[in-house]
Amino acid sequence: MSKTDSSPAAPDAPAAPGAPATMWQIAHRPRWIAALILALVIAGSFAALGQWQLSRSLEGGEITEQQSETVVPLESVATPQEPLASVTTGQTVALTAEFVPGDYVVLAERRNTAGLGYWVVGHGREPSGASIAIALGWAESRDAAASAIAQLEASPPSSTITGRLLPTESPQQSDFEAGTRSALAVSELVNLWPNVDAGIYGGYVVSFDTPAGLEAIDSPPPSTEVSLNLLNVFYAVEWIVFAGFAVFLWYRLVRDVWEAEREEQQPDAAVD
Repeated sequence: MSKTDSSPAAPDAPAAPGAPATMWQIAHRPRWIAALILALVIAGSFAALGQWQLSRSLEGGEITEQQSETVVPLESVATPQEPLASVTTGQTVALTAEFVPGDYVVLAERRNTAGLGYWVVGHGREPSGASIAIALGWAESRDAAASAIAQLEASPPSSTITGRLLPTESPQQSDFEAGTRSALAVSELVNLWPNVDAGIYGGYVVSFDTPAGLEAIDSPPPSTEVSLNLLNVFYAVEWIVFAGFAVFLWYRLVRDVWEAEREEQQPDAAVD
């Protein structure tokens, strides 16, 4: 007696006449293969955007400590009348500038290692005529700052300056109603210094050399620690979800066609 062949049909075998097509057979139709390719391209684009957002979620110092502690000429990293680039923040620079007599400024409420006190800021003028604000040192009291300025007027500091370049501060930090000037704001210094016709740098330098009567201003290297930006992580996850949805949408459309064809080919229910 011959045995009836009961081996299952291949998955991609054509459906028997009158039998509904399987989902696998529908997915092999040219239009749905093209739709799958399109879905994969879209999903790949979304995945790439997610990877880009994830890479941006790790934020750290844009310059390393080794770079920031390498002394470079001021003019190589900054230009008068232009804002400082973020990568130059905290850079150690060297410059040559004469201090303009009578243009020293005292800033209050400046924190140092010893607590709150006063900064003495000088008006440096480069040989080109460009101006730069130079924070020379910290004093515990206003009288001590005034005394240091008197010494600076009598014996100006060296014209060769090495220090850390920092961006300008906002003048809104000062309490003008109380008569307190605490921000080292370049926009404010322009109105205090009578002659800045050759331009002024958009930041200031904290001098490493401290004049007599003042203490060194605490100016550590810029932080290079890496922090996690949760908003970018959320966007990265969002793009990955979109990528998965593109493929799921293709699957859902194929399934809808399969269900529709199966319902059309099912025989009508017998009527009692």
